[in-house]
Amino acid sequence: MIYVTKQMSFSASHRIYNPSLSDEENFRLFNQCANKNGHGHNFTIEVTVKGSINPLTGFVINLKELKDIMQEHLISLLDHSNLNLDIEFFKHNIPTSENIAIFAWNILEDKIKNAKLYKIKIAESNSSYVEYFGNSD
Repeated sequence: MIYVTKQMSFSASHRIYNPSLSDEENFRLFNQCANKNGHGHNFTIEVTVKGSINPLTGFVINLKELKDIMQEHLISLLDHSNLNLDIEFFKHNIPTSENIAIFAWNILEDKIKNAKLYKIKIAESNSSYVEYFGNSD
């Protein structure tokens, strides 16, 4: 089995808060990330697929094809957005990196042909990231 990863980036703002809690409780849980005006990140996303090498091409997946899928179906939605306001999924889910990874998985899983989606990695900084492997637990 071969694993292939494509990394891209997007810039987005979000507010980390739970609308069922008071402002005070949100600030206690999420600190300045709960500020009413939100904050932004230059996120990095890595999409890893797995599969067998196609003997005709030598690829598991053509990286340009994977990049085009990511750009068309995911990056174009997320880049320069306010996640809380612009993306329907985040109107009902707190836009944490964990939930962004789940959102990305749900968007991409059926778009990738000839390989299987293996992992989504979301980094909001150089020192913190989450990894999601689908519902494989």
